[in-house]
Amino acid sequence: MITKQRKYKFRKDRTRKRLFHNGIHLLRLQVHRSSKNIYAQIVDDTKGITIVAASSLDKELKDKNLKSGKNIETSRIIGELVAKRAIKAGIEKVCFDRGGRIYHGKIKALADSAREAGLKF
Repeated sequence: MITKQRKYKFRKDRTRKRLFHNGIHLLRLQVHRSSKNIYAQIVDDTKGITIVAASSLDKELKDKNLKSGKNIETSRIIGELVAKRAIKAGIEKVCFDRGGRIYHGKIKALADSAREAGLKF
């Protein structure tokens, strides 16, 4: 029987295989969505470090008085914020790693706003 967790693991493995299969080293824009918050970070896998990160728990977002960290508007702001921080750090091109999540809703909103803010993927 194929469970929800097995489908999730399959999607996650398939995405990771595509990211590392091409042999070209690109930084990875990794997105994690929990039940209450959303997190995005740009990771250099060869060095094993996080270069840029943004989440719905950032102090900059607390000033904007958002209702919660789990709506689509917050995801758009997180995407824009991580893109601005990446461009400030000199990063323009990344691979998008949705972490096994379906490209819909909050994940899509984050990706679209990051593209609009100047990241290429």
